[in-house]
Amino acid sequence: MELGITTFAETIPDPATGVTVVEEIEVAEKAGLAVYGVGEHHRPDFASSVPSVVLAAAAARTESIRLCPAVTVLSSDDPVRVFQQFATLDLLSAGRAELLVGRGSFIESFPLFGYSLSDYDELFEEKLDLLLAIRDDEKVTWSGRFRAPLENQGVYPRPHQDPLPIWVGVGGSPESMIRAGTRGLPVALAIIGGNPERFAILGEIYRRALAESGHDPGDFPLAVHAHGFIGTDPEKTADEYYPSYATAMSRIGRERGWGPMTREQFDAMRSTAGSLVLGNPDQVAAKILRWRQVLGIERFMLHISVGTLPHERVMESIEMLGTEVAPRVEAGIAA
Repeated sequence: MELGITTFAETIPDPATGVTVVEEIEVAEKAGLAVYGVGEHHRPDFASSVPSVVLAAAAARTESIRLCPAVTVLSSDDPVRVFQQFATLDLLSAGRAELLVGRGSFIESFPLFGYSLSDYDELFEEKLDLLLAIRDDEKVTWSGRFRAPLENQGVYPRPHQDPLPIWVGVGGSPESMIRAGTRGLPVALAIIGGNPERFAILGEIYRRALAESGHDPGDFPLAVHAHGFIGTDPEKTADEYYPSYATAMSRIGRERGWGPMTREQFDAMRSTAGSLVLGNPDQVAAKILRWRQVLGIERFMLHISVGTLPHERVMESIEMLGTEVAPRVEAGIAA
């Protein structure tokens, strides 16, 4: 069972968050965590619009932790450049890069790069297939609707790993699970609301799609990305996390027609049946183990920094995930 961290490099209140992210990755590696993911966004509250650059800086200061975007918005990017960026990262890191691609929860990149939201699904599906063609063959012949064709064109550099690992980020769509399963790709499922048990059917749909497409479901891991925070005292930890979390989620909610978040909602989310992975190491480990049992996950990625949390507390929480939660999870699996 792999444990890791994701971040969107929040800029509030510290405009230098992009620098502290590299420090967080170093701490995550020292704590023994397996993977760190940096999101791609194009808005003022998140600093990382090019995760590959941030991860390359981290690659120079780490030795073992795997590095990935969380996610790369493939729909509004060029698969050739995406592959080149992460092949380069893979070479710089001696084979520690992964690609996590998705359609994107936020939409700012679509008008920024000249794409229409009416092509939301078609863009991703076409570009994913081109990305896989580039991964699988050094020279590619391809044509599609949204990009100029390629005629026996080489794409370089080639990565250290063969093949470069490519995951698909999914927010809860059965169609997305089927798309990943039919292509034989591992999935990272974002659970940021509701009872995680309702996502169990998505795991079943995914594994069925794998099997019906001739893939062994045992060869393709399922991961979960969720919000949370770790401390020694559960109530104090909740009190510390709530103001930052509610502010960030309410801001996003205003853009999407819901919210503001109340303390009652927050407390329901941190309950046993809720989506927040928050509390002391025993509580956090128990929830991860429960999700492993219900969903069959093999990787869990905790998204700590939501809003205005102090950098020092984020670092402490990352360290606790590796040094205190991970041993409890391993013991629970062994039991």
